[in-house]
Amino acid sequence: MHNNNDLPPESVDVLVIGNGPVGATLTALLGRYGVDTLVIDKNHDVLSMPRAIALDNEALRILQLAGLDEDAFDTVVIPHVKMHCPIVGQFGQANTRGRIDGHHKLVTFYQPDLEQAMRRQAGRFANLRSLGGLELREFVQDAAGVTATLQDESGCTHVVRCRYLVGADGASSRVRGLIGQEFNGQSYSEDWLIVDAGARHGQAIDHVEFLCDHRRPTPHMPAPGGRERWEFMLRPGESRDQMEDPARIGELLAPWIDPDKLTIERKAVYRFHARCCDSFQQGRVFLVGDAAHITPPFVGQGLVAGLRDVANLAWKLSWVLRGNASPRILDSYDEERRPHAQAMIDLAKLMGRLVMPGNALAAAAIHGFMKVLRSFPPARRHFEELDIKPKSRFDQGLFVRGRRRRSAATGALFPQAWVRSAGRLCLSDDLLGDRLQLVGLGTDPRRWLDAAQQARWQELGGDFLEIGHGRGNGNGSFAEALDGTLLDAWPQPTLAVVRPDRVIMHQGAPEQAGELLSRCQALLQA
Repeated sequence: MHNNNDLPPESVDVLVIGNGPVGATLTALLGRYGVDTLVIDKNHDVLSMPRAIALDNEALRILQLAGLDEDAFDTVVIPHVKMHCPIVGQFGQANTRGRIDGHHKLVTFYQPDLEQAMRRQAGRFANLRSLGGLELREFVQDAAGVTATLQDESGCTHVVRCRYLVGADGASSRVRGLIGQEFNGQSYSEDWLIVDAGARHGQAIDHVEFLCDHRRPTPHMPAPGGRERWEFMLRPGESRDQMEDPARIGELLAPWIDPDKLTIERKAVYRFHARCCDSFQQGRVFLVGDAAHITPPFVGQGLVAGLRDVANLAWKLSWVLRGNASPRILDSYDEERRPHAQAMIDLAKLMGRLVMPGNALAAAAIHGFMKVLRSFPPARRHFEELDIKPKSRFDQGLFVRGRRRRSAATGALFPQAWVRSAGRLCLSDDLLGDRLQLVGLGTDPRRWLDAAQQARWQELGGDFLEIGHGRGNGNGSFAEALDGTLLDAWPQPTLAVVRPDRVIMHQGAPEQAGELLSRCQALLQA
């Protein structure tokens, strides 16, 4: 990746506005798919402040997709999330111990570390260019592309022609304003003071707690590098200046930290928002992350939602730019992502109501009811095992809607597990790579196709992988399943078409192999 004070190129395939964690991940994915990309940001360097703090297993899997191993940046694994009320005691707990799809269910992280790691990953690709000190002023769309006007720090303007433009420019997105997609949805009227403390090695808590006190709700969590975060809801009449005063922060943190030993890394008053655009796309312009939707932080899904956006969009842009798919498949980005983003916002708003009841009576009623619910095993499971979280499964979009209920569903994520392939242990996504995969579960997928069908699939950016027990037939890519995660989800043998973002596009019996591929080809040609 070129990363210097060069002039912007005259033309690129994709222009990304904003090089925060979402923009950088999109850029790394486009790099992996071979797309000629320019990412610009008004800042030259990563902001050295903690902001986003939580990632779930799906987010970690998307970072894996973009090329980041779990050890590429520091994390704290969170075993559980507790909800405590001063009136009724502990009334809720989520079990976040263990892994799903090869990744921890919940970790906290330090945002500058993640951004640096993702920029380094993007820097490995020659087809990417990153430029700081540039802002988008305006753009014009036509039938063949977008002409964008950028301004540098000296006030000079530069014109860049691109096939597609993506706004990853955050909550106050210039791109969103230019396409007239002003935010809908409520803004919380509550302001919150966020305090990040450092030098807490060996003293920070090891889990996340929500102190659901109606007088001052306070979420509290650890972060890597001996850090700890508190979020204090402001009461009516309290001002930003009052709350950011060091003496006031010392008073608020006194139950946890001796004020003399307090090392503050960041203090800031924020207003929490819950908002979602009516459309994440206008023509050749797309919105991702906070530019498209803002989630209150009560379920730790803000950054996660943005990562889901870019995993969904990046491969579709690539397939269209290569000529492997019709531009009409890009409409499925909004169709798939917007309902799920909205569902996460709704869950965060619900959690917000649990965290911050308006008075003692409401707290006693809501938290007391939650405590009673825990004595019923189905209700307890629903909350404690995170069944309340909206599933990553699309109702409509770029997949063939299936009827079969016995197996993992089309429109849902293909499971991931540890496998052995060519003598090495790896996670199965690493074998899926960056192509469309026809996966044979308990069978070699090529066995069911003639040479012409195989060649046609590979021309469309497709490939073949067999997952089974034993050694395979030695004809091609084979992975030995080391547990039942992958094979138990389907009757054997089954074929599944898996998109590069790991969503199941189609599935069926091996005898239907030709029909499976032709249905998927028809979808791509729209």
